[in-house]
Amino acid sequence: MVKEFDKYTYRVMWSEEDNEHVGLCVEFPSLSWLDKSPDKALAGIRKLVKECVSDMARNSEAVPAPISSKKFSGKFMVRVPPETHRMLTIEAAESGVSLNRLISSKLS
Repeated sequence: MVKEFDKYTYRVMWSEEDNEHVGLCVEFPSLSWLDKSPDKALAGIRKLVKECVSDMARNSEAVPAPISSKKFSGKFMVRVPPETHRMLTIEAAESGVSLNRLISSKLS
């Protein structure tokens, strides 16, 4: 069975400022783990998140839900300046596609 902390979104990237790899967790933006090795940075952030989740549960605090377990509708609204809306509508018409299809392709 997959443990809850294994469902979180982890990332390891190089930090030029720290001259080390930094392990991050999207659902816990205040946590990070530095290490010379990317594998150890990942192991470190995973351990830190596990400890944090345990502490939060023990203290009856709300634990963030993993992004991976959330359901997405595929729809979201974006506000753009009217001129941008006009230009995109023209581009879609000239391309023979819907505005939705044009924007979706630009986002992919």
